[in-house]
Amino acid sequence: MALRNICVIGDEVLRKKAREVTVFDDRLSELIDDMIETMSFENRGIGLAAPQVGILRRVFVVDVGDEHGLLEFVNPEIVSSEGKVMSSEGCLSVPERGGTVERPEKLIIKAQNRKGESFELEAEGLLAICICHEYDHLEGVLFVDKLVEVEETT
Repeated sequence: MALRNICVIGDEVLRKKAREVTVFDDRLSELIDDMIETMSFENRGIGLAAPQVGILRRVFVVDVGDEHGLLEFVNPEIVSSEGKVMSSEGCLSVPERGGTVERPEKLIIKAQNRKGESFELEAEGLLAICICHEYDHLEGVLFVDKLVEVEETT
């Protein structure tokens, strides 16, 4: 595993739509492992998408510290969502900025794991918020594009 550099706002890769993963091999596993290490150990994040490390592939990882633990999503698709919640968010790619974003309260997501096996997950609360945030990265959207309220940072 290796730490990857995180792209920050202004880097054009963050504004591009990620491409579908079609090959499930050791390179994909290495990318996912590196993303986990970069997110968790070095930056203390709860989510990281492949475009944030300069790779335009539909992959993200999340770990919000709940009973689901670390989750890996390849080629995710949000199937449904319900409710609305205001979320205070920040982003490893938008350092020293925070704000409030409206997100779904609950969602259902379909995806594949690193081996290409399909799964479906129901998420709510912080997990749903984090999944939406990372999914947006795959679409070239940053949380600052959806701000309802800007928060002061110190």
